[in-house]
Amino acid sequence: MSLTFTFDPAVTPDLRDGVLDLWTDVSNAGGSVGFVPPVTREDVRPELLKHLTGMAEGRTRLLVGHDEEGRVAATAFLALNTHRLMRHWLWLYTVMVHPRHQGRGYGRDLMTAAAEAARTCDGIEAIRLTCRGGLGLERFYESCGYKEVGRVPGAIRVAPGDDRDDVFMLLPLA
Repeated sequence: MSLTFTFDPAVTPDLRDGVLDLWTDVSNAGGSVGFVPPVTREDVRPELLKHLTGMAEGRTRLLVGHDEEGRVAATAFLALNTHRLMRHWLWLYTVMVHPRHQGRGYGRDLMTAAAEAARTCDGIEAIRLTCRGGLGLERFYESCGYKEVGRVPGAIRVAPGDDRDDVFMLLPLA
């Protein structure tokens, strides 16, 4: 089976709760999505609300993948630049595939769908993202066509004595 992707879905309570559950489960499985386990839905909720606010203000767009049972199984948030000199590229944030779906190629499917979604945004020529070093994420994103364009050593503190690089990646869409 594959995921069914929707760009700019209607934000319903079911969708909101599905994204919240996904984000919590991915975080607790050790995913690099802004938290260190263990977390609860209430820990994650304020960050989700920031993304939803960005959506309501037109600065952020959501790509969601549903599994064959209709559950939220994957997401990526596309954040538009508001700076007049940088409106030709966007940021990709909070890229997640539920742990129960890992190893099926859904991450690659999500990245392909995100690039397709970005191509529908007026004037967008590239996607930028950052990832936490030390997890092999750079290799995954490179396999999806992204190129490492920068790295800040030790910029992410996962725990005392456990600093990771913040890796900048770019995908030209042309």
